[in-house]
Amino acid sequence: MAPNADRQPRPTRRRLLAAGGTVATGALLGAAGPAAAQSSFDGWFDGVSNYDGVVDRTGQSEVTVEVGVDNGGQPYGFGPPAIRVDPGTTVVWEWTGRGGSHNVVADDGSFESDLSSEEGNTFSHTFESEGTFKYVCTPHQSLGMKGAVVVGSGGGGVSEPDYGDWFDGVSNYDETVDERGSSEVTVEVGVDNGGQPYGFGPAAVRVDPGTTVVWEWTGRGGSHNVVAQDGSFESDLSSEEGNTFSHTFEEEGVYRYVCTPHQSLGMKGAIVVGSVSGGGDDGGGGDGGGEEAGGGFSVPMPSDFVGWLALLFGAGGGLAVAMVLGAESYAAYREHSASEQQYVGEQSTEAAETEPVEEIGQEYDPIGTATLVAGYFVLIALLWVFMYFVEFIGGPTITG
Repeated sequence: MAPNADRQPRPTRRRLLAAGGTVATGALLGAAGPAAAQSSFDGWFDGVSNYDGVVDRTGQSEVTVEVGVDNGGQPYGFGPPAIRVDPGTTVVWEWTGRGGSHNVVADDGSFESDLSSEEGNTFSHTFESEGTFKYVCTPHQSLGMKGAVVVGSGGGGVSEPDYGDWFDGVSNYDETVDERGSSEVTVEVGVDNGGQPYGFGPAAVRVDPGTTVVWEWTGRGGSHNVVAQDGSFESDLSSEEGNTFSHTFEEEGVYRYVCTPHQSLGMKGAIVVGSVSGGGDDGGGGDGGGEEAGGGFSVPMPSDFVGWLALLFGAGGGLAVAMVLGAESYAAYREHSASEQQYVGEQSTEAAETEPVEEIGQEYDPIGTATLVAGYFVLIALLWVFMYFVEFIGGPTITG
């Protein structure tokens, strides 16, 4: 797959929707029948801060959604706001008692609860038909208290892909978040992962072919990048909050990627494109790549200014030292050779019985000189590795 990665300003992300007032109750009550299947949420979750994709609850006969959970710092949310269930599943909404009086009202009028503020109050509805069913709390819709139930193949119910050991050690990976139906999906770079800001959030997402994924930097954890294991996309290293990088995924498959400076700390992610499930086709995603793929050894190369500057100075210094030592070694060799020839000539003109013992001085040692040259090279290499990896692996670093 040809890469399609472009750095570009990211559109305004999930700003609070200034919806006008409450839902027209008469219109809701006048509609009847289940919702038709929809292929996307069409901006339904704009302004819903606690929405982070569709949570897969298939395989369960009854699913609970809490009413009155945190949403942007206020108790005006459903938790989780979007779920996927099988046809015939009963969804039970349970009140937390926070945020005053709430209700659950279907956008198409197919179900509606009473208003209640009582903790433990419940309302249930069984979804028999496939489709996407949107709903709200009418008093708090303008504050982003909205939800959705995706039933069956309304968007395509599939099982979790087989990632192998890719997410071993990735603490913030729980499951693949279903973002199908969205033309653009955001993944945060530098989120909590085992108590440190070395994670992608969410770590794994599923999208439709043609979807653009936008990675947005949080500014935490030093410099990060986004590098596909199959080489199909790669961002620059950045530590700037709000920095973005995007790539459009055209072909189905599983695309694994890492932050190269922090891969060993579990900063890994995956994009699942299309209906890939189980041990399905990896597409362009490779087999884990890097050191995990085939046991190969990969030499990290600089991908930022500091790294290349260190490489330039290290290589230049090493070359200069090699040239000086080489010149000195050659001059010493020539001097030694001339002295030896002169000594042999003088000896040939003298009688054997009067052969003098001449101290030539310290004998030239080519092996020792070669060892010295090699030692200088090793020293320069170690200095470069130290300078580079302080910037490349550490986070935060002296460059931020």
